[in-house]
Amino acid sequence: MSQSPSTRAIRDSKTRFNWRVSDAIRRLLVWWLELRAKISGRGYYCSTLAGQEDYNLTINSDLTVSCNCQDYEGNGHLGDLRRNSFEEIYFGPIAQKFRDDLARGRIPIPTCVRCSIHRLQKNAAPPVPQLPYRGMLLENTVVCNVDCIGCAREGAAAIRTTKTMSLEDLGQMADLTSRLGLEQIFYLNLGEPFLSPRITQELPILRAKNPKARIVVSTNGVLLNTDAKREAALQLSHILFSVHGISDPMLEKYMLRSSFEKAYAAMRDMVAYRDARGSKVPVLEWKYLLFNWNDHPSHIAHAVKMAKDIGVDIISFWPTQNPFYGMSWRYKLGLMKNIGTKCWKGHEIILRPENIPANQIH
Repeated sequence: MSQSPSTRAIRDSKTRFNWRVSDAIRRLLVWWLELRAKISGRGYYCSTLAGQEDYNLTINSDLTVSCNCQDYEGNGHLGDLRRNSFEEIYFGPIAQKFRDDLARGRIPIPTCVRCSIHRLQKNAAPPVPQLPYRGMLLENTVVCNVDCIGCAREGAAAIRTTKTMSLEDLGQMADLTSRLGLEQIFYLNLGEPFLSPRITQELPILRAKNPKARIVVSTNGVLLNTDAKREAALQLSHILFSVHGISDPMLEKYMLRSSFEKAYAAMRDMVAYRDARGSKVPVLEWKYLLFNWNDHPSHIAHAVKMAKDIGVDIISFWPTQNPFYGMSWRYKLGLMKNIGTKCWKGHEIILRPENIPANQIH
């Protein structure tokens, strides 16, 4: 759905204002966390840089390595896999400086305040870092077909030297994830994975080299629209369809250039394609971010009905504070407790429990 120039200008102005507010909040949190460390004598440590997390650490499309999944400006770059090995980067000078700064109570980059830092006990040493084994993100492309208010992807795309990973590079990264023995690979970051022209080759390669890993993709769904892509998607363990509403007008308040009808059809067709083959994988989940324009009980009830109608395995409802003016106050005030089961996502309703691995049921 196209928007008039005036409508787009208003949206762009709101987006810029949202990021200015977000940056101001981060600066305030940096000041507060550093002050608290100074007063208490307790520093911090990063569980990502300690090798304890399954998310955050990211290999970008140009083979740079970031310590977080929102490295829009590149200040979280730890190194470049074209120049150094993963081990040299992970235990290298930049990553170690981040660890040392945190232990002294200093916040190395503003993103830390909303990421995986934890307070140390007084006079305690931070954990000895180990290579990650639980998981990381692998970004096959930074290019996207939609424009979300809460994503500053264009800034990241501007500093990527390669926007979409080559098949050769992808094969080398698949070898790396295999060598690390990663339990999970999140094949996603700031782009749309199914926008890569080589996605039908990428996923079989990634699976062949990581046969036991849980491989997860997040997609807006619009481009998962051919049998060739659906066949490749059968290599995945879990697909999250980010569809935040039940109509085009509702969806486009957050995701410009998306299409509810196309995304909903993609979910429906992927379910049918998988089920026709008698398979339970990948798990298919409708991921619904909650905003104050899509959280009315009637919206939620209709979304659940639509999810049941097409046979997805899970529908989940995720609170967010970005953009700050779109925050779901119904969720914040505890008025949505009756929706499914509370979990780390927010709330979820498992519609087809027979398709969900036992260790993924909350």
